[in-house]
Amino acid sequence: MLLFYKGFDGKGLMPRSDAPPMPGRMTIGLYNSYDPVKMHEAHRRALARAGPLCMGFDCNLVAIGFPFGCEMRTPAEIVAWISETTSIGKDGQYLIKLAEAGRFQAVDFPDRGFQPQYGLPVLTTCRPDPKKAMSPRQAAEELARGQSVLLILGLGPRGVPKNIHQMCPRHLDVTGRGLSMETATAMGAVPAAINAYLQSLK
Repeated sequence: MLLFYKGFDGKGLMPRSDAPPMPGRMTIGLYNSYDPVKMHEAHRRALARAGPLCMGFDCNLVAIGFPFGCEMRTPAEIVAWISETTSIGKDGQYLIKLAEAGRFQAVDFPDRGFQPQYGLPVLTTCRPDPKKAMSPRQAAEELARGQSVLLILGLGPRGVPKNIHQMCPRHLDVTGRGLSMETATAMGAVPAAINAYLQSLK
């Protein structure tokens, strides 16, 4: 049913729906802090593992700063290459489906900030800034309100650089205990925890 209320300019009436807001989109952002010049097995495996996770928990995927080179310019070319070299995620088929649906992208390292279409940048870290700390439940509440969320996960032992810590307005420690996790473990735990809270809010 449509109701009506005054517009922001005070003139006329604008339609309003009582339907709840559409949930925001959760995106896994794999940040390449491993090697900015050469592709490694770690890059390929991380992307292959992300495919079924994104399909299972209804996430998008963005590869940030991966050195794909000129031979792999499009998401379709990237996932085709990965599918030829892995058995993870049904030989990369989940990742292919993700790309076909327009839900996988590759972008350069951010300069002054992350692209706004991905939503609120949230750094996943075991050492969150207390002033920026966010729980998985709070992330789910943002999604339920229609706010998209970009979950930044550093790929590599060094983690993301300090400027990325500063660039992300919210930090999320999935354990709530300051426990460090290997990237593949965190990549599964974070969206699973958020998705569980999100389902309970529906």
